[in-house]
Amino acid sequence: MSVKDLVLVGHGMVGQRFLEALFEQSADEGEHRWRVTVLAEEPRPAYDRVHLTSWFSGTSAEELSLCPPGFLAEHGIELRLGEPAVAIDRAARTVTCASGAELRYDALVLATGSYPFVPPVPGHDAAGCFVYRTIEDLEAISAAAAGAGVGAVVGGGLLGLEAAGALTAMGLQTHVVEFAPRLMALQVDDGGGALLRRKIEDLGVRVHTGAGTQRIEAHPDGRVRSMALSDGSELDVDVVVFSAGVRPRDQLARDCGLTVGERGGIAVDERCRTSDEHIWAIGECALAVDGRVYGLVAPGYAMAEAAARDLLGAAGQFTGADTSTKLKLLGVDVASFGDALGSTPGALEVLYADSRAGVYKKLVVSEDGCLLGGVLVGEVDSYATLRPLALSRTKLPMPPEQLLVPAGPNSHGPLVLPDEAVVCSCHNVTKGTIRAAVAEQGLHTVPEVKKCTKAGSGCGSCVKLLGTIVAEELAAGGIAVDRGLCEHFAHTRAELYEIVRVKGIAGFSRLIDEHGTGEGCEVCKPAVASILASLGNGHVLDGEQAALQDTNDHFLANLQRNGSYSVVPRVPGGEITAEGLITIGEIARDYGLYTKITGGQRIDLFGASVDQLPGIWRRLVEAGFESGHAYGKALRTVKSCVGQTWCRYGVQDSVGLAIELELRYRGLRAPHKLKSAVSGCARECAEAQSKDFGVIATAEGWNLYVGGNGGMTPRHADLLAADLDRETLIRTIDRFLMFYIRTADRLERTAPWLDRLEGGLDHLRAVVMDDSLGICSELDELMARHVETYEDEWAATLADPDRVRRFVSFANAPGTPDPTVRFVPERDQIRPARPDEDGRVLFGPNLEVRSR
Repeated sequence: MSVKDLVLVGHGMVGQRFLEALFEQSADEGEHRWRVTVLAEEPRPAYDRVHLTSWFSGTSAEELSLCPPGFLAEHGIELRLGEPAVAIDRAARTVTCASGAELRYDALVLATGSYPFVPPVPGHDAAGCFVYRTIEDLEAISAAAAGAGVGAVVGGGLLGLEAAGALTAMGLQTHVVEFAPRLMALQVDDGGGALLRRKIEDLGVRVHTGAGTQRIEAHPDGRVRSMALSDGSELDVDVVVFSAGVRPRDQLARDCGLTVGERGGIAVDERCRTSDEHIWAIGECALAVDGRVYGLVAPGYAMAEAAARDLLGAAGQFTGADTSTKLKLLGVDVASFGDALGSTPGALEVLYADSRAGVYKKLVVSEDGCLLGGVLVGEVDSYATLRPLALSRTKLPMPPEQLLVPAGPNSHGPLVLPDEAVVCSCHNVTKGTIRAAVAEQGLHTVPEVKKCTKAGSGCGSCVKLLGTIVAEELAAGGIAVDRGLCEHFAHTRAELYEIVRVKGIAGFSRLIDEHGTGEGCEVCKPAVASILASLGNGHVLDGEQAALQDTNDHFLANLQRNGSYSVVPRVPGGEITAEGLITIGEIARDYGLYTKITGGQRIDLFGASVDQLPGIWRRLVEAGFESGHAYGKALRTVKSCVGQTWCRYGVQDSVGLAIELELRYRGLRAPHKLKSAVSGCARECAEAQSKDFGVIATAEGWNLYVGGNGGMTPRHADLLAADLDRETLIRTIDRFLMFYIRTADRLERTAPWLDRLEGGLDHLRAVVMDDSLGICSELDELMARHVETYEDEWAATLADPDRVRRFVSFANAPGTPDPTVRFVPERDQIRPARPDEDGRVLFGPNLEVRSR
């Protein structure tokens, strides 16, 4: 097999997908083995531009990265960062880099993407004018916003509204200027655009539609001062972000004589091959055979896969792609799919609108009853089912209006979808492919199906539908779908919670005797321990509960990778006295601990051994500190800005509220950890919208956001209620937390719980604010019991000699540790003792000493 040189110009999302597709097939299946060099203009590997806005809420560039560790080395790919291509010599088949280096190619793939269009208005290059495309752009916008008060976004499309959301989150009074008569003109109709505008303006964003930017004025020092609009108005602004569309980056192709479209884009055929048989173009720089330049990631992925198959000598074509979109813009759910604007001849429209609830839905159907497309604003749960129906042009099995009313499509689910319906448009995976993965390959879980088919591994909007299809296929095959917590309990965590609560069960033994089998395991024991703690069943180290805890709860401290433990005292709201700081410093000095100020506004002490924990905590408790519960699935911190006490922008006492909330919910055990924040104004310095529950001050009261958090898939919180008074705010948070604790799965954080919750945010709002289930009195009582019965776990531990006795490094050597014993990181398992090269025996924490 010959080895040939392939040069990929561009390492964005589409470029990375091309590399993955190229190497997913074994070398034996292709005509050649490719030696790949990638030229990347940016200083970092491919990252997720779809979720770029999450950078503002704390998601790092590393977390956004799409290039798996070791991927490049595994496949022998040479990646040259900060090394753009500047010229192509088609006759010599070489690419010249900005550094002057020349690379020879047998195949050249252009994935140069697009560039933001900046209208050539006077003053567009003033200091304070930006585009919204790269991480570097976001860094520049963030720096400028720090000293600004008003921002404007030119462009009211998808990216423009994301940029507006970012400016608003940074505390800027924000304007959106859109030349078209409505927002998102390419995705939604007049009715959807009107509702979208109203909901966005309700959040404090000023929207100017039907207006263009005529000029930008600057201060004498060159900074932006104002912008004049075509409707005669003038806006005083400090920051301007241009998001007026993109243009294909096709200059390399033009310069070397490749065919390009009249309005831009490198012309390609069905195989994504250009007018030169040795050059391919994919993604936003390419003009497809249907005459379109696609600006979405899903069509780019499809083109990348088609080009990869062609380079491997396999069949593969790209003739067009789905341009459906589903996203949340400034907290407003919006979806558009198929022929959303009804351009098909003879198309009919079916509308459902509820302005009170902020919901607009439109379906476009053909005369013979096939679904062609639709627009959804405010409530988009039906998108996962409706989109595949529209793309497959399936004849509807019921009147279309039944798909729009609130009880509509969820009752029909994926059973109405034909096998050829595309469930995952990012990777073009059909329902039939998913069914085959379950029925023919024996896959029984969603993660297994995702890994096999790639369905659900793109934007993630189809994951819920994917899970339903997998469950339906398993049921059709006579395979029971196990919903139980583990092999010892056939009940879910939520069901076990209700059993324990209603029956007043106080111990694991009774629960497993009456409702389970066997003796339990590492899955169910900590889960039941959490349930018992949530319901206020005494100290976690008392009696039978002590044996249920995992390593962290067992010693009320976080186990670190070197076998030592961390100590994290609570610092409510980040407010701490000078005496408290001195105490922590003295303890760190005396015990030789590493100290770290965390993102949750408290101080962590690292490096303590088990036997040192009681001594450290005794000094902390005597100084007035409490457990910070960093070791438990419980409330961690309530972060805050300085609020109106110190900040000139603050409108409420964020520090006071943060302290009140943290002291109210301290020690509250939950299915997973909980984090919160309170911001004193819309500038959002405490980052409340990235927390499990967050509060932002307004001039009238407090806005409550829920269901946001970080992790593998960062998610912005949703606005549950606005302008609440203090009493209503706290009562609503009480009920939200207790409803989450009552219904969530094991180790399920609030973000996936809210995504999974039937009816989503509207249902949650109805439960905790309108008492739709009639359980609010129970939720209130549970929280009141928690507040009344709270005790600091470390203070209670130190007061009981029996509890203190467990804090020894070695069960049969409780005295002063032998200085020759070296700790190695082994979690809670007894492993054979082994000597090192010096004859010493190595032990993990909590292990018994054994003789050789």
